[in-house]
Amino acid sequence: MEAYCVKCKEKREMKSAKEVTMKNGKKAMSGQCPECGTKMFKIGGK
Repeated sequence: MEAYCVKCKEKREMKSAKEVTMKNGKKAMSGQCPECGTKMFKIGGK
């Protein structure tokens, strides 16, 4: 899963990505940037 890293300022492949459900019921992916280790988050569909 590709997501935008705020620290590196570019899209990267998420490391150790896992699917999570937000409070409003929408699905999202959460993981880490392989370069800097910053948390990454990508919001998906319903």
